[in-house]
Amino acid sequence: MMKASEFVEKLCLTVKALVKVMVSSRPQHRPLQRDDLDELIILANGPSLRSVLEERGAELAQRETMCVNFMANTPSFNEIRPRYYVLADPHFFNGTSHADVASLWRNIAAVSWKMTLMVPARFYSKVQTLLGDSMVLLTAFNDVGVESFACVERFLFNHRLAMPRPRNVLIPSLMLAIWSGAKRIYVAGADHSWLETIHVDEENHVVSIQPHFYADSKAEKQRTTSEYQGYRLHDILYSFYVAFHSYHTVARYAGNCGVEIFNSTPGSFIDAFPRKPF
Repeated sequence: MMKASEFVEKLCLTVKALVKVMVSSRPQHRPLQRDDLDELIILANGPSLRSVLEERGAELAQRETMCVNFMANTPSFNEIRPRYYVLADPHFFNGTSHADVASLWRNIAAVSWKMTLMVPARFYSKVQTLLGDSMVLLTAFNDVGVESFACVERFLFNHRLAMPRPRNVLIPSLMLAIWSGAKRIYVAGADHSWLETIHVDEENHVVSIQPHFYADSKAEKQRTTSEYQGYRLHDILYSFYVAFHSYHTVARYAGNCGVEIFNSTPGSFIDAFPRKPF
């Protein structure tokens, strides 16, 4: 039975969630089509994905996949030809002055296969302009992160008005995979081993190294380093908490939807999903 203090806390979170939805959720342009796939493999950008691509790249080209972030700037993108692509970080929608971002949009717009690009609803119109007359199918989602009573969460999630707090792109990717009708979801390249690399230097700057399977450009390294300079250790650890907590919310929702999610990343720090190779 829920304690009175827990009930009050949940009630406050629920009120906050409903206000956020009323203020920030938008009607979805081109709602996500339900494809009812037997399985879908989400390829996150952690360093372990490098060996997966080297050893099983040809196989992945024959499977239904979802890619994220800067995957389109790598040779693997045109080899795997993903069915879905997810972008969530506002950095991708703030113009193309950043060389890596400009390259990303060129590569996405040039795809020659059927691919659905999923972006936050607030950036939908901007992305339409960036894509031009590309054959990419564009769809939008509400990236409004909420915590509340479980019944309220299910209602908001079922109506795609909100999702677990999207600390990183994998959280909306999982929700979009569930909403697309995938019955089994495998996650590769989700190392999330940030706790092994975080440290504080002699000037009390928190250094958080988050490597990817590809080599970040010098400009991208400078950008991420600059972003982290204003954060204290407790801020960064709290952001880790938000991410790992959201995965458990996703796992609970997937169970309610009859969807299985498996973590196929060796050594991953995510403890919300059972381990199973794809």
